[in-house]
Amino acid sequence: MNSELKRKVESCAHTAEDFARLYYASIDNRRQQVGRLYLENATLSWNGNGACGREVIERHFLDLPPSRHYNTTLDAQPIFDPAVGSMITYIILAGGNVQFGDDRRRNFQQTFIVTAVNDKWKIASDCYRLQD
Repeated sequence: MNSELKRKVESCAHTAEDFARLYYASIDNRRQQVGRLYLENATLSWNGNGACGREVIERHFLDLPPSRHYNTTLDAQPIFDPAVGSMITYIILAGGNVQFGDDRRRNFQQTFIVTAVNDKWKIASDCYRLQD
C-alpha cells in the first residue's frame, strides 16, 4: 500500500472512532441534539422504515424510548469515487448490542456514510438494523 493511501485509511479509522463515540453518546444521552449530526437532506433507514431530511430524522429519534448502545465492532474505509468529488467521505460500519427502555438487549448493525462539511462530520446516509 502506498504511503498516501495508508495515511488516508488510518485517518479514516481515527475519524470513525471519534465519530462513533460522539454519535452513540448523543443518541443515548443528548438525543435532542442528534439532528446536528445529519445533513439537511440526509436519509435514514431504521429497520426498513425510511426517513428523509434532518428534521424528520430528529423527530424519529425523539420518539424512541431511552437507549444504551454497547459497541463491539467498528470498521471504516474512505470512499474514492467520482460521485463524492473532492469531498472527504467515509463509510463507517458499527455493531454491538443495544437496550431500548426496559426491553432485552438486542444486537444491532449500523452503516453510515459521513462527509466533511466545514471541518465537521455530517451523516449523509444512515442504515440501522436490529438483529434477532
